Amino acid sequence: MKVAVTSQGQTLDSMVDPRFGRAKYFILVDTETGEFESVDNNQNFNAAQGAGIQSGQNVANLGVAGVITGNVGPKAFMTLNAAAIKVFLCPEQMTVQAAMDQLKAGKLQSVEQANVQGHWI
Repeated sequence: MKVAVTSQGQTLDSMVDPRFGRAKYFILVDTETGEFESVDNNQNFNAAQGAGIQSGQNVANLGVAGVITGNVGPKAFMTLNAAAIKVFLCPEQMTVQAAMDQLKAGKLQSVEQANVQGHWI
């Protein structure tokens, strides 16, 4: 499965970004091979509005089946849900690698709705 993890940096040792739409990077990880790549989200990091929707569309275009993030707003969640992308929340600060380890261990559960309102920082 290919998963996008919101990240504050470009490596597996980077911290998970608690924001979905305004995350600095998405780390794409193949859960079967462990291969990963970093995708810059700069165009949405500074967006005045619509960051969640645009980030959701960008992630969908990357062909992922799941997203791991700290929080997701209602518009971003609807965009991801429409693309059949599962959303997994990472409730505490940890590295991208630690979040992936928790996903593989079944400790991160997918959510059925947004957990925050839009436009929060």
